[in-house]
Amino acid sequence: MTDVTKDKLISDLKLVIADSEELLRATAGQAGDKMAEIRTKATDRIANLKAQLLDAEAAMVEKAKQVGRVTDDYVHDNPWRSIGVAAGVGFIVGLLIGRR
Repeated sequence: MTDVTKDKLISDLKLVIADSEELLRATAGQAGDKMAEIRTKATDRIANLKAQLLDAEAAMVEKAKQVGRVTDDYVHDNPWRSIGVAAGVGFIVGLLIGRR
């Protein structure tokens, strides 16, 4: 899964959690044992989902930091190769932009 897709998933899950919490607050005045049971289950599931979301977000941040460290090490070990690759990518991007 790409980072963009993961970021989108995390933001969508945060919206679902916020909407669910709002729904629970709106139905707080509803009476009945069944409604109270559903509200309790939903609250527990939302809490679990929040914890899992925080764990996933922390893992993504750690992975990004790890990739950054590896990239930094590579650039320091191979400065001329890195400059050549950056120049090549810049040249290709320049050609693509120049065609428009």
